[in-house]
Order: sequence, then structure tokens, then C-alpha cells
Amino acid sequence: MEFKVSKAAKFEIPDEILMEFHATRFCADFEPNSNRCAGKIENLPPTLFSVNLNKAIEWLHGNEIPKPLEKEICNTPVLLFVPEFSTEHLLFHYDGSLQSANLIRKFLVSFGDIIKDSKATIISPSFIPKSKQKEEQELINQVSQATAETSFIKFNFLRIGDFWSYAIKHDCSLLVTTKNYQSDLAKVLFHFYKGAMWSNRLSFYLAL
Repeated sequence: MEFKVSKAAKFEIPDEILMEFHATRFCADFEPNSNRCAGKIENLPPTLFSVNLNKAIEWLHGNEIPKPLEKEICNTPVLLFVPEFSTEHLLFHYDGSLQSANLIRKFLVSFGDIIKDSKATIISPSFIPKSKQKEEQELINQVSQATAETSFIKFNFLRIGDFWSYAIKHDCSLLVTTKNYQSDLAKVLFHFYKGAMWSNRLSFYLAL
């Protein structure tokens, strides 16, 4: 997912619906549409892109759909936020891979000052190899230490739509997952946009 915020970007998204941040740890009153926590440093790559999800989808409806969200995946994390952005209830997707574990750990570091009072739910596959069980338990402990309340459940969710449905049903406010689901998420967003299941509460954090 690339945005034209630099010469290296692949395609444009209007400035009014996108911001770039350079901070490694965000302030406690972080807002995805405010530059107070941006910490912009010239000639250094951003650490986060934030995109107004509703406005981005409306803009993209004038383009080839949903191809702009399926372009080459960039290394920078992306926060797709809705008007009622909140970290009140975090939904972490752990798929048993080291990439997934590192993604969650980096999120905990970057947003540590913001999620201290958050409720967190971790979804993990029903079967985890014995070699991964220690990593899984360490991840649970790290999330528990970073948030006010943590629950851990096992589901064999294979599609982003499964996480979407769970998040809507359980009133989650931010889904933290890998960019491997980026293409599927684009399809789900376009399918449900302004439909019966659309949520002005659920935001998405995507990273590698």
C-alpha cells in the first residue's frame, strides 16, 4: 500500500485524507488526523501513514476499484482510521509466525502510552506447533502488561472477513493485523462500505 507522500510513492492520495508520522513512540493524546504527534524529520522515512478510511474509499470509488489498495505493499505501517477512532478495544491477530509476533510487539512499543487503559483481545490459531507455544505465551504476557485487560482466544480464522465479523460483533475499535491481508481487506471494505455491516468505530492497523 503506497501513497504519494514522497517521490518514491506509487500513486496519489489527497493530502487532506493522509498524514505521515515520524515518531517511534506516539504521545498519549495521539490523533491520526492531527500533526501534533507527527514528529516529522526531513529526509527520514515515515514510521506510520494514517489514512481517513471513509474519505479514502469515497475517493477511490473514482478510480479502478479496489486496485489502488492492492498495489505493492510498502514497509511502512498504515493506520486506516474511522471518524470515531479509538483504542478502547484492540483486536490482535496472531497467526503463529515470527512476523506476526514482531508486528504486535512493535505496535505495543509505538502505542504504549495510548493503550494503557485499553481492553485487548488476541486471536490465535487453534493449533500452534509446540515450538511456537513459548512465543505465543510471551506475546500474551507482553500484551497483558501493555493493556488494562487482556483476553486470549483460539479460532481458525483464514479470511480477513472472519476478523471483521468478530470485531463488529464484539465492538472492537482497532484491528491489528498483517499486510498479507491487505488485498482481502480492500475487497471487504468495498463490499460493505455504507452497508449494513459498515462500522464507524472499527479502524485497522496494517504492518509487515
